[in-house]
Amino acid sequence: MSILVNKNSKVIVQGFTGTEGTFHATQMIEYGTNLVGGVTPGKGGTTHLDRPVFNTVEEAVQKAGANVSIIFVPPAFAADAIMEAANAGIELVVCITEGIPVQDMVKAKNYLVGTNTRLIGPNCPGVITAGECKVGIMPGFVFKQGRVGIVSKSGTLTYEAADQVAKAGLGVSTAVGIGGDPIIGTTTKEALELFMNDPETDAVVMIGEIGGGMEAEAARWYKDNAKKPVVGFIAGQTAPPGRRMGHAGAIIGGAEDTAAAKMQIMTECGINVVASPADIGKTMAAVLGK
Repeated sequence: MSILVNKNSKVIVQGFTGTEGTFHATQMIEYGTNLVGGVTPGKGGTTHLDRPVFNTVEEAVQKAGANVSIIFVPPAFAADAIMEAANAGIELVVCITEGIPVQDMVKAKNYLVGTNTRLIGPNCPGVITAGECKVGIMPGFVFKQGRVGIVSKSGTLTYEAADQVAKAGLGVSTAVGIGGDPIIGTTTKEALELFMNDPETDAVVMIGEIGGGMEAEAARWYKDNAKKPVVGFIAGQTAPPGRRMGHAGAIIGGAEDTAAAKMQIMTECGINVVASPADIGKTMAAVLGK
């Protein structure tokens, strides 16, 4: 079953005919993703990569049955693209775009309240269900099929975790890169909850970083709802206070925002915390008795 996407997902690309959209759509098709078309206003009625181009998301839903969208739209227009997809009834929106103004994301996130649309991102690598469906920019070959879920703020560490899991003789059910911006759609806790309820996921790798309270929130939820083992890692252990590290959301603002504090909370809540990403695979194998 996996979570969020599978081989039956009907995916469209918003920003389909642009350079980024074209490149990553090609990669997704090659991976086996069921990409049913794309949206570029003004180019409806044409084809691109042997798929139909639509003027609007609504048209893509009506004519191609789309239920998942991935957004490669410039920052100034990306929030509008998210809201357009939600308005058309798309169930899952994956926004890759980096640099969306915070006030735009506040508007978009509020717009999603009360809809049936789940947002992943923005500023994220996307979602991949190994061997079935890639809706993102991650290198597909890294993700070997298996029963370990991954939720991560960091794209690079998502790939590292997948590689570590594979080297340990395990594989990935679904990997979700939630993004590192201050305002994102799906939180660490929400992704963890999806994995806890997925019958085809046996354990979860949870990767966080300094800044914000999502890891602590997820850990405290896990303490009361633990069904499967979780291996956790926090990036930014050597980051100086007040210094933003890479992601816009990765800035230490309070006592619980530091790597040490997050690692302590996670450990107290029953998560198997590792000090280095190099230990993710072997720790996961150990907790699963492999």
